[in-house]
Amino acid sequence: MEEENSKNPIKISPLESHIVEIPVDEEHQKPHLSATASSTQHPLHEISESPGHLLLLKLWQREEDLFAHRIAIKETRIDTTRREVFQLCLFFFAFHGFFFTLLFTSSIHLENSSCKKWWVPSCLSLIASLVTICSVQYKLFRYSKVLKQLQRERSDSRALVRCIQELRMKGASFDLSKEPHSSKRFKSSSVEVKLNPIRWCSQNLVTILLLIVTGLIFPACKFIVCG
Repeated sequence: MEEENSKNPIKISPLESHIVEIPVDEEHQKPHLSATASSTQHPLHEISESPGHLLLLKLWQREEDLFAHRIAIKETRIDTTRREVFQLCLFFFAFHGFFFTLLFTSSIHLENSSCKKWWVPSCLSLIASLVTICSVQYKLFRYSKVLKQLQRERSDSRALVRCIQELRMKGASFDLSKEPHSSKRFKSSSVEVKLNPIRWCSQNLVTILLLIVTGLIFPACKFIVCG
C-alpha cells in the first residue's frame, strides 16, 4: 500500500493553491477619510481654534442674553401699563356712576331755584374726567413708546441670532467685520415718517372714547339737576 501511495501522489490543483487577493479600492477609503476630515474641519472646531471668531461668538452670545433680558423687562412694563389703563377706565365709569346716583337722589329734594347752580356738579365731573383722561393719555403715550422700543429690540435680537447662526455655519471663513443690522431700521431711516390719522386714532382710541363720554356727561348734569 505504501508503495502504491508513493507511486500515485496526491496532486493539488492550481486553483486550490492560488490565493486571491482583493485589492481595496480607493473609493472605499474616501468616505472614511472624508469623515475624519469633516470631524477635524467642523465649523465649531474652526471657531475654537480661532481666537477672534471665538471671542466674537462669546460677545454675541452675551449680547443675545442681554437682549432677552431687556425684552422681558419691556414686556412686563407693557403688561403693567395695560392694567393701569384698564384700572383708570374702571375708576372713570365707577366714579361717574356713583356721582350720577348721588346727584339724582339729591336733586329730588332740592328746590327749583337750585337749577341755577347746575354748573357746580358739571364742573366737578369735568375736572375729575379731565384728570383721569390726562392720566390715561400719559399711560398710553408711555405704552406706545415702550412698544416701539420692544419692536426695535426684537428686530435687533433676530438680526443678532441670524449672525450667530451664520458664524456657527461658516466657522473661520466668517467675516469678522460683519455686524448685525436690522432691516426694519434701514427702512425706517430711509423712509420719511408721516402722520397717519387712522393709526393715531387707533393708538388713542381709549382717550377719544373718554372725551366723548365726558362731553355727554357735562350737559347730563344740567338735565338731572333741572329735570
